[in-house]
Amino acid sequence: MNAHAGEILIPVLSGTLPAAQRSWYSAQELADMRLPGLPRAKRNINEIAADERWALKVDSQGVPLARKRAGRGGGIEYHVSVLPAAARAELAKRAGPSTDAGAEIRNPIAANDETASHAWQWYERQSEKTKAEARRRVALIERIVTYEQAGLSRSAAVAQIAGETGTGSSTLWSWLRLTTGLAGVDWLPALAPQRKGGGANADVDPEIWTVFKSDYLRLEKPTLASCYRRAAELAATRGIAIPIMKTFQRKIEREVDPRVIIMLREGTEALRRAMPSQRRSVAGLHALELVNIDGHKFDVFVMDDDGRIFRPIMVAIQDVMSRKFLSWRIGEVESAIQTRLAFADLFRDFGIPKGCLLDNGRAFASKWITGGALTRFRFKIREEDPTGLLPALGINPHWATPYRGQSKPIERGFRDLCDSIARHPAMAGAYTGNKPDAKPENYGSKAIPVEDFKRYVAKGIAAHNAQIGRRTEMANGRSFDQVFAESYAIAPIGKATPEQLRLALLAGENRRVNRQTGHIELMGNRYWAPDMGALYGQTVTVRFDPDDLHQPIHVYDLAGHYLCSPDIIHDTGFQDVAAAKARAKQEATWRRSVREAAHMEQLLSPQEVASILPDNFAEISLPEPSVIRPIRHRGMSAATLKPRSEASERPQDQIMDQFSNAVAHLRLID
Repeated sequence: MNAHAGEILIPVLSGTLPAAQRSWYSAQELADMRLPGLPRAKRNINEIAADERWALKVDSQGVPLARKRAGRGGGIEYHVSVLPAAARAELAKRAGPSTDAGAEIRNPIAANDETASHAWQWYERQSEKTKAEARRRVALIERIVTYEQAGLSRSAAVAQIAGETGTGSSTLWSWLRLTTGLAGVDWLPALAPQRKGGGANADVDPEIWTVFKSDYLRLEKPTLASCYRRAAELAATRGIAIPIMKTFQRKIEREVDPRVIIMLREGTEALRRAMPSQRRSVAGLHALELVNIDGHKFDVFVMDDDGRIFRPIMVAIQDVMSRKFLSWRIGEVESAIQTRLAFADLFRDFGIPKGCLLDNGRAFASKWITGGALTRFRFKIREEDPTGLLPALGINPHWATPYRGQSKPIERGFRDLCDSIARHPAMAGAYTGNKPDAKPENYGSKAIPVEDFKRYVAKGIAAHNAQIGRRTEMANGRSFDQVFAESYAIAPIGKATPEQLRLALLAGENRRVNRQTGHIELMGNRYWAPDMGALYGQTVTVRFDPDDLHQPIHVYDLAGHYLCSPDIIHDTGFQDVAAAKARAKQEATWRRSVREAAHMEQLLSPQEVASILPDNFAEISLPEPSVIRPIRHRGMSAATLKPRSEASERPQDQIMDQFSNAVAHLRLID
């Protein structure tokens, strides 16, 4: 098959392309297509072909414009160029552009044309709106070229496209001039709109600009209008002209990094949120390997047995891998007691986890819970601090970043409980709203009894754990209960012993044993046991139940060894005879036990000790002094030391001597 010079498409076998996209047609096909300028019957088309001698026509290169039809039935096919202009235009219109107007044309890097490369680089930086307009213009120019190749003149093709699309002929001619000398692959950047601004940027006085920028970039986040107004007042006092406020806005958007604006106007936390969040996988964890504990205050009013109304706080523990709530306690305040009891429920029902994720709240970072952990963020760490619940059981605390809910997965569960529990129909009238300006109209009209509220919470958490269709990393459409049960069945779980449960139920504090009596004072109470006599003055760890201080306490040494369990010493009435008798009996028992302990020592009597000790004593030789310091006497004391002469033996001399001795011993009396 010979190629025809006038074809714009590669010749193909008949029927492989739609009729409007082919170049050769039979009389029957032309009749079926109902083209303008041609009859709609095969016989009439054959008559026109015979009258106009289509079978004898050739192109500029002498190639015939008629050929035998390949395929069944035979016949003759005519090239599109022999058809009337109206028919050729309709065929071009039905065929559409030769290039998909909605697709991007490949960047001609292989052409090594530096100018085209720069044009495409500019095009890639433009907006999608500009690119869409460029594609529309290219599609119109391609239709003009298609009409030209179908036999129309360029003027006729431009007029035809202008009439069909409503685009001005002068606009189409200007677009054609932009494509002159360019390959079709480079038409997009050439025809893209190149809108330019209105001129140079307005100048702003540097000092005024600094004042405006410093005023605007503050954490108080003043409006741009107020900052501009203050800058205008300053400029007016100095006789400086400044541009309009829109210029200041464009200048600060153009010259100041958006990240700097976020940090200076909204703070470092907002700057952190401007980064993509970190996604942490829990695929490497198993059930009860890591738990998460936190407190949540419900937006509900409850009432206790005494009639006091308050908003309850729940301390809950959640398994990080499965997101299942494992244990919880509800009270009036978030305290270490609630935390301790929640852990006790966890140890009793499921076991001991390997790690715990918690924040540095007072209820979690207290010495009762994390005492002995060197990474606590709260309270002063001392070596003599008692060992807390978590370190005592080998649970490694992991501290979450304060004031960052994303660090604790349990916060997502609390959000669900806010909807399923706090907004439950049974809470109507007791719901407070989740913020001060979101109070319902029936605010404060009702308070739920605290025991009833606890039952609703237990029911709501059970439904939360059992809900199907969870979309967490490990759930994949299952419930939290199912995920936890599957892993719990095969995971190594540490079970709590009765001693460990006692550690969980009791709080610990360090106390010094009284040096004289051996008792321990705790919360205003005194505790004593006979075994305490061996601990005079020592510092010990006391574990006790804060909810019932009348129960015996448990005493451990600082290394954690159990010592004894002293009872409380109850105060008695002044004339309580029974208490006095019990006291006397206790003292007698105490003395008897001490005498028995002394007898067990098998001590020697004093006479036996004296007989054993040696009775020969070695004489001690005193050393002679090598230097003698003279002692001189002055005043009246010197006369008493002088030797008496024979003359002094006279009576008058004796009287004077006695008088002198008396004067020497006189003292001044007030």
